[in-house]
Amino acid sequence: MESLFDLEDQPSLPAGFRHHHQWLASHDADRLLAALTATLAWAQRPLVIGGRHVMTPRLTYWVGPEPFRYSGGIEPVHEWTTELNEIRAQATRAAGVEFNSVLANLYRDGSDSMGAHRDDEPEFGARPVIASVNLGATRDFAIKHDITGERHVIALGHGDVLVMSGRSQLDWSHSVPKRARVTQPRINLTFRQWKSGN
Repeated sequence: MESLFDLEDQPSLPAGFRHHHQWLASHDADRLLAALTATLAWAQRPLVIGGRHVMTPRLTYWVGPEPFRYSGGIEPVHEWTTELNEIRAQATRAAGVEFNSVLANLYRDGSDSMGAHRDDEPEFGARPVIASVNLGATRDFAIKHDITGERHVIALGHGDVLVMSGRSQLDWSHSVPKRARVTQPRINLTFRQWKSGN
């Protein structure tokens, strides 16, 4: 599998964002979507956003060395599954980064979403490399530069991977907006290198 940093030129995307269409073969993507949907212990978690207590507008599953705390909530540690390890091994080889954690998000349909944020938690280092693998429905991934206001919308489809590196988490916020037209589920896997305690 080719390097995630050696993809075709993508002049429409800013530095630090690389989108590879159909990184996973369609039959593998189909198999992994079905297995992960059925076998992961998906759950909604309580968060604190703007002083309000809310539930995550999607289902989650976290694997890492320690519980993951963000937005006033906590993701308990779960086990690596065969399928998660399979995708992790491919992403690790392609990126040259030893990924040791993954946050899995299940968007049940277009009413599930993720608000604008940066993955800038100190546990992942100052300039994390993130391999974001997508299975299922195509969803818009919106990015906005925090100073200039420059915006891009990336349509992430079944089997695609988006690699975020460099200053992507320092300068840009990203979100998965609600989309009423989307009726099918989508799983997103963000593989990262947890550095805390290393």
